[in-house]
Amino acid sequence: MEKLITARFSLMYGIKLAKTMEVVWSYFQLGHTLWNQWFCMGGCKGPIGVQIEGTLLAPEELESSVDIDHWIAFQYVDNLVINGGGSLDGQGPSAWPFNDCLKNPQCKRLPTSLRLDFVTNASIDRITSINSKNVHINIFASQNITISNIKISAPGDSPNTDGIHLGSSHNIQILDSVIATGDDCISFSTGTNNVNISGVRCGPGHGISIGSLGKVDGDDVSFVDIRNCSFVGTQNGVRVKTWAPSEAGTVSHLNVENIEMDNVENPIIIDQQYCPSRSCNAEEFSKVQIKDVKFKNIWGTSSTKYVVTLKCSQTSPCQEIELTDINLNYNGLEGSGVSACSNVEVEAYGQQTPPACTEKIMM
Repeated sequence: MEKLITARFSLMYGIKLAKTMEVVWSYFQLGHTLWNQWFCMGGCKGPIGVQIEGTLLAPEELESSVDIDHWIAFQYVDNLVINGGGSLDGQGPSAWPFNDCLKNPQCKRLPTSLRLDFVTNASIDRITSINSKNVHINIFASQNITISNIKISAPGDSPNTDGIHLGSSHNIQILDSVIATGDDCISFSTGTNNVNISGVRCGPGHGISIGSLGKVDGDDVSFVDIRNCSFVGTQNGVRVKTWAPSEAGTVSHLNVENIEMDNVENPIIIDQQYCPSRSCNAEEFSKVQIKDVKFKNIWGTSSTKYVVTLKCSQTSPCQEIELTDINLNYNGLEGSGVSACSNVEVEAYGQQTPPACTEKIMM
């Protein structure tokens, strides 16, 4: 039986928080609970704990699905714990038909399942997110966040269902998790640095994407470490993408190591001429500087001929790019795999399958 819980709980919850220094726990036990939009704003003295053992169901009616920013959100909280082994079911199929932003500039936004804004010292552990209407988990302007042992699931064709999106956040760990969704498994926007991703299985989805960057001046992502991860049937493995044309920005100190690719379309890709909704103008270039990027011990299979693609900007060429022990194979009808490059300074070490930068990309 479904139980409808209203916003009255949130008000009582906030009053209790203000009166104690102890952790205040909210429990959601086994079963299915219909849960309306919930917003929790911090500033309270005590830490917050949310233990989910059952399944929380997002509302399906139109007024709760379209032009809504979030389903569950926490803001300005210091010390937040979310765990319990339960699930957040965004019931996305009811809203996905309204996601037409690529065709409709007046499109309405759809809600993120779980938002953390201006949150410090938080952990999300042993939680499953199913069929989000939009992004599953969005972390913005937050720091010291650990996400571990989570499962994210949505169909491979579900629109804009990024698994975890990071923006303007610092000291983030994403560990030992499985992400299968319709957009990026993990995506980065500007102002994000000191991120450690390890033990993540991605697929289906669009891979791990840094960007798109360059829409505003000063976009920056730095000190990102991605290791011991696997990609299965994804559109991309690890991708850096910047708009063309773009404002100035920087991507630096990216380390990608010990990665398995299984039938991935673009296992390693830097794309500085990203413009998915229109034709690119060959005379317009990205001003985002990409430098100090290392790909090491990357192995497996590609589903397309172009196994490594380093398409860098003509006006801001990529600098200090290292390829070490690359063993990526393509066994399709187009012959052997290719490593294609443009406007990039590459150092290659150890095994190189395919040989590094044997084909030039015409911009």
